[in-house]
Amino acid sequence: MNRLQYETSPYLLQHAHNPVDWYAWKPEAFDQARRENKPILVSIGYSTCHWCHVMERESFENEDVAAFMNAHFINIKVDREERPDVDSIYMEACQVISGSGGWPLNCFLLPDGRPFFAGTYYPPQPAYNRPSWIQVLQTIYQNYHNRRDVVEEQAERLMAIIKSSDTVFLNDQVLTQNQELLFSPVLAQNIFHQLKNRFDREYGGFGNAPKFPGSMALLYLLQYHYHTREPDALQQVLLSLDCMIQGGIYDQLGGGFARYATDRAWLIPHFEKMLYDNALLVSLLSDAYRALPESDEARRNRYRETIEETLAFVLREMHSPEGGFYSALDADSEGEEGKYYVWDKAEVDAILGDEATLFCAFYDITEAGNWEHKNILWRPKSFETFAQEQGIPIAALRQRLQAGRAQLFAVRQQRIRPGLDDKILLDWNGLMCTAFAKAHAALGVPEYRTIAAQNLTFLLEKFQQPDGRLYHTYKAGVRQYDAFLDDYANLIEAMLHVYDINFDLQLLERAAAITELVLDQFYDAGSHLFFFTSDAQQDIPLRRKELYDNATPSGNATMIHNLLKLSVLKDQSAWKTQATDMLKTMRDAVERYPSSFARWANGLFWLVYPAPEIAVIGVDFKHKSQKINQLYIPNKVLMAASDAEASYPLLAGRNASDETNIYICRDYACQMPVQTVEEVKKMLDIG
Repeated sequence: MNRLQYETSPYLLQHAHNPVDWYAWKPEAFDQARRENKPILVSIGYSTCHWCHVMERESFENEDVAAFMNAHFINIKVDREERPDVDSIYMEACQVISGSGGWPLNCFLLPDGRPFFAGTYYPPQPAYNRPSWIQVLQTIYQNYHNRRDVVEEQAERLMAIIKSSDTVFLNDQVLTQNQELLFSPVLAQNIFHQLKNRFDREYGGFGNAPKFPGSMALLYLLQYHYHTREPDALQQVLLSLDCMIQGGIYDQLGGGFARYATDRAWLIPHFEKMLYDNALLVSLLSDAYRALPESDEARRNRYRETIEETLAFVLREMHSPEGGFYSALDADSEGEEGKYYVWDKAEVDAILGDEATLFCAFYDITEAGNWEHKNILWRPKSFETFAQEQGIPIAALRQRLQAGRAQLFAVRQQRIRPGLDDKILLDWNGLMCTAFAKAHAALGVPEYRTIAAQNLTFLLEKFQQPDGRLYHTYKAGVRQYDAFLDDYANLIEAMLHVYDINFDLQLLERAAAITELVLDQFYDAGSHLFFFTSDAQQDIPLRRKELYDNATPSGNATMIHNLLKLSVLKDQSAWKTQATDMLKTMRDAVERYPSSFARWANGLFWLVYPAPEIAVIGVDFKHKSQKINQLYIPNKVLMAASDAEASYPLLAGRNASDETNIYICRDYACQMPVQTVEEVKKMLDIG
């Protein structure tokens, strides 16, 4: 057993029995490297990473390889989900050196933490045009001790490149330009056309395989349609969601989405399930459900079912007894990718008997299989189309297929399950809390509001540091690592969405207080952006600004939404100015590369199409607010109370009459109050 036995990360614990004398990313590792004048190997991965597991089996469990590593290196294992700041710095180094990156990430450092070489997977013997792992180790060891001046020079060059990469997309020349010219509908249109050029019009989504959900870009299209009525934008959102829901990327038996599809048609998933993907897709589905007209009953039912099934999966398999959400489910079980999820036709026939023929026809289950001689369940046709072709009433078809799914699910539950990464991350929990809040707003399910509120209580209690700052990760009572920008940003966003459905003003005040902390400890006035790490964190070689919206939205982009919303709720005009300066700085990059900055692009709508500000005052404020929440009104700012609240501009001076009044303001102009949600729809031109 090595030092990793004392950690809580499932990924680190997987390596606790390696003969490698692993350290965690702690000061003792760097102290030891300085004392012994040894280079540091930092090996970075995560618990559901397939090639991380492969390299462990091939190299890190090999006694001879481990002996060489222990003799000549200080070896550090990092869970990239626990330390995204560490991963970011050394992934940048890897991309500079090799032109690409990925995991496992193996980076070699000087004792002070500066990188001088990095790569990804290395085989046990030379193969795939790659040297063996032991060859890499031998070369690094010799260069470190025999060519130290070259190694130092390489480290200096890499650090300079990494530092400068933060400024590549910034444009501070626009800060003094006219806001109306910078943020016009033409900007939104240009971004739409950039995304449109990447539409897959047959299967939805963007580009070719491998295909990721692209939730944030799809949300941009949905908002763009709301503001412009552009039919292509809505069509691409609906096509994408329909194809994902019917595809193998969606778990047809247990609910929930896999991380991505390896093919263009969404059939073959990479079977790992991540908390953040499911959170972002539930949020998108909740918005799409609200945007659909009631006449599109079949699609609304499809989206409602998918939201309900996905959240049922999350509560069943990723919800801790304390109220937090776990991080991920592995793609592998029993050493095979997807084994838990796929089926032989003979197996299905034996379970379902006479019903197997219909079930197999609907879910494309054949003797030959549709993936590596096995079957991934998917829906080549919709319920409606299949029922019509088979001459079966749709209600009867649904009932029979549901019975079959229940039988197969019960059998699947007896299989050896994929590994669970049961650490609880603040930023990903914030995304899922928001998803439950938005699902409640869309569907009105009381349980979702309860779960969101309970999760928020858990996060605010368990992740709290004595000085007001927060932790990043929690497991089994152990909290560690200072929270990053994404943690704070996603938590604030979750608090604002929960406020939207329960109108607890204390929650609003707490969100504002945390925002003040972020502005104090993360904001860089020189660039008008936020650092990823706080000014109190000292265990990395440099502070970076994370700008890209990758698998999850960047904290900078999310803070724009938070600042703009809170600027109205709390009457803080300075926060709107800060958010506007951030968007000005990144405007050109977002316009050119919206796929990489999709959450930023959504933030632009606040300035291109000013958001409606809605106040509901009176005894019936909860019921009427719930009805308003069921409408799709992007970026709306909603406050509601039984009576006026002088300290909040949206509620001040609006005493309730015998009626519950609804006040709507937009772009510095307020309308006369109305009493019905139908009048609200007319005022906002909602179809």
